Amino acid sequence: MRAASALRSFSNSRNPLVSIGIFVLVVYAGYKTSQYILANDLTTLEFIGIAFIGGAVVVAILNDWRRGLYALVAWILFEDFVRKFLGNNMGIYFGKDILVLVLYLSFFRARRNKPVDKFRAPFRIALLAYIWFNVIQMFNPSSTSIIYGLLGMKVYFLYVPLMYVGYALLDSEEDLRRFFSFLCVLILIVSGLGLAQAIIGPSFLNPAHVQEDIRELSLGYRSSPISGLVAYRPTSVFVSNGRFGDFLIISWVIMLGLGGYLLLRSKRGRTLTFGTIAMIAGASLMSASRGVFMWNSGTALVMIAGFLWGAPWRQREALRVLRAVQRVALVVGCGFVVLLTLFPDELGSRLAIYSETLLPDSPTSELVRRAHDYPLQQIIYAFSYPQWPYGYGLGVCTHGIQYVVRIFHVAPMNMGVESGFGSILLELGIVGLILWGVLGLAITISTWKVVNELRGTPWFPICFSIFVFVGLLFFPMTYTGFAYEDFIINAYIWILIGMLYRLRLFPRAVQMAQKQAELRQG
Repeated sequence: MRAASALRSFSNSRNPLVSIGIFVLVVYAGYKTSQYILANDLTTLEFIGIAFIGGAVVVAILNDWRRGLYALVAWILFEDFVRKFLGNNMGIYFGKDILVLVLYLSFFRARRNKPVDKFRAPFRIALLAYIWFNVIQMFNPSSTSIIYGLLGMKVYFLYVPLMYVGYALLDSEEDLRRFFSFLCVLILIVSGLGLAQAIIGPSFLNPAHVQEDIRELSLGYRSSPISGLVAYRPTSVFVSNGRFGDFLIISWVIMLGLGGYLLLRSKRGRTLTFGTIAMIAGASLMSASRGVFMWNSGTALVMIAGFLWGAPWRQREALRVLRAVQRVALVVGCGFVVLLTLFPDELGSRLAIYSETLLPDSPTSELVRRAHDYPLQQIIYAFSYPQWPYGYGLGVCTHGIQYVVRIFHVAPMNMGVESGFGSILLELGIVGLILWGVLGLAITISTWKVVNELRGTPWFPICFSIFVFVGLLFFPMTYTGFAYEDFIINAYIWILIGMLYRLRLFPRAVQMAQKQAELRQG
């Protein structure tokens, strides 16, 4: 509003100097644009356009932090898409960090003028202890540069305050539906593009010449060991197939929770939600990622069992939960039939990969090795480093260290393992690994208490999906990898945790509203 009023005051000003100044700026901008066009320097024009859009977004966030949260949720999904078409530019890579800092500034400024219910995280002691120990490890003498420590602090903790933003966002149930509907549309777009890319191939959604830093991540293939069928591993709007796989896993859990909630609470948005569930299932199947296939299959069983346990049996509405299970099975089955009918070769190559490498009776099965042996070997490998008891310093194994080495010219550490627990051990030592486990347990137990309180209410499915997300992230997904370093998962988990604790207050608010309505009628 202030920006708009300022523009109107400039346009309505009778001061000739202001008019002349605006005229000169417009002419100069037009001149520079024409020069870039004549020089065929479209990259510079793209950066200028992004800068103007970014400035407008910053102004919008400063005026309304709620708008800023929606902008952040959208930007972190499409940042990679912009980055890989602009030569893996690091200015784009750190754009989300600037955006989230502006969001915090707008949020805390607004909260001072309009206070909300104070929120104190039940796991705050475990969180503060873990943060405190990470700060100490920034100055570990084994680290070759404090830049590694700063990178680690950014990756681990920059998005933690989003918990308070997510908590404050949900003033009403309408806010809940609005946010998850927005998220649903984003997930539908990203997963749909990934499904299309799996069918069309790497020429879709990738530049003609992929930057060397991300070429291997963006152009990955997988082949079946017996039949020899080859399948492209889609990246969708991301720079790597791994990030797209992580996105599909968390999206599957969240959308199943949303579908259960809508069947218990509202008819609006059901078609969009179950269409998105079908799209995620199709993209997961066509991702050629055995991890995504196994995680989503397993979490589907967990979600079904949880929904049946938490169904509102006393209100005799458990039939709606069973209908939710039936609808999920129906839309997934229909999606499979469509893929089999229209794209039998593309689907066949993925099914061959899964069957030949995951079925226990297959001679080339890798199920036990990939699910147990390999992650365990990586953890054991971390103990082969001599300084594992006290670590080598925060950030030395963190995602993005290749950019630190390239930009800041620091000495590389040349260490790392493909295990989240192993990476934490190498960075923080045995004490840091214990504190991570304590933090994970504290958050998981705390979220479970909320889930148990809301058992039998319409909000249970969403809360249970958030609980499953938390449990997966801190333990199984940290055992097989380190998904927490993925900024998308990192941001989403803290937003959803804050929303979970806000949902805890919804039944009381509904009861109070009903009592007030009864008093008015009486």
